[in-house]
Amino acid sequence: MSHKSLSTLSLAEARRVALAAQGFRNVRKIGKRRPFDTALNRLHILQIDSVNVFARSHYLPVFSRHGGYEPPKLDQQLWGSGEFTEYWAHEAAFLPIADRKLFGWRMDDFRNRHMSDGRAEAFSRVISDVRARLRDGGPQLVRELESGPRETRGPWWDWSDTKRAVEMLFAWGEVVSVGREGFQRRYALVEQAVSDEHLESVEREEAQMQLVERAADSLGVATLADLADYHRLKRGEAKAAVQQLEDQGILIPVEVDGWRTSSGAREPTWIHRDARVPSRLAPNALLTPFDPITWFRPRAERLFDFHYRIEIYTPKEQRQFGYYCLPLMVGGKLAGRIDLKADRTNRDLLVQAAWQESAAPAQTAEVARELLAEAAAWQGLDAIRTSGVGNLKLPSIFTPNVRAPE
Repeated sequence: MSHKSLSTLSLAEARRVALAAQGFRNVRKIGKRRPFDTALNRLHILQIDSVNVFARSHYLPVFSRHGGYEPPKLDQQLWGSGEFTEYWAHEAAFLPIADRKLFGWRMDDFRNRHMSDGRAEAFSRVISDVRARLRDGGPQLVRELESGPRETRGPWWDWSDTKRAVEMLFAWGEVVSVGREGFQRRYALVEQAVSDEHLESVEREEAQMQLVERAADSLGVATLADLADYHRLKRGEAKAAVQQLEDQGILIPVEVDGWRTSSGAREPTWIHRDARVPSRLAPNALLTPFDPITWFRPRAERLFDFHYRIEIYTPKEQRQFGYYCLPLMVGGKLAGRIDLKADRTNRDLLVQAAWQESAAPAQTAEVARELLAEAAAWQGLDAIRTSGVGNLKLPSIFTPNVRAPE
């Protein structure tokens, strides 16, 4: 379908555009050579989260798009290839190291904020000490940087002064993460770990325009709010970037049926010039709550009529669906949510609750069972045990009749 003649998309077409842009296909198959490139290139960033009830969140987008694989091989590409780094690109996220320089303005903003609110001055001595320890001792975990085995903790998430200092330096771009032990970052001075070509300065407006273009490429079709959220830009700055990209013909205005503002007016929307409208695209997948498909809740509601809220921080008695529910995609629609937990001691995948939406496709239970079996095999678990909680009916126990990834 030519973009020159394309002025309106149906909601179903917009969903297919978005799913294709996000790297979904009807066949979930991992490639042999550089198997993660397709997903990583389409997503641009992988959000990192500490919750490990089922699997670390950054492992799931690749599984959702391609099926089972060996997580250490993804670790090797993210940490060992020199092609990726960590920064506050959405929340904490992996991103191509070549794009680190596009966040120089954010590093400056963090530094200016910490200077103006007094934090930089309050921790100046500790910051200097951290710099010296990294300069003399090379990459280290926080516990190795601390002055004692149990340094006095402060009021922020039980962080020590050293942890607070090194996180400021990370935000300013003076230190980088060069790996993790469990979920703890190993820090190094930026000049110890990043080549000069990735430390070049990019002007704020140019950098933000490039980030909005990357967001548009990853989203396919998007509103201003969608484009701003992908890399957490301010709305005004994103709007200026969108205007430049529209003037260049990279973003093309389009109308999506049903996308309206609160006043009832048409919601301004753009499609990336390289996006395509697949004639058919109906993938099935289990998603992390931090997948770009669902991480911006207004977009998930607009695209899929799927109201999603993570309930980790909700008291147990007030939870509606469960502690850590993975959105369930069936036939290209968000059709349910499944509260999963890996019981690694007993080698079981526990389905603590399973729910389907009122308009879920007829095959939802069958697809859920297949995806759960694949998820269990991927995680090296021997059986799936369900609690019976929720309106999505699954067997009380079944086994993954699929091979674990080689």
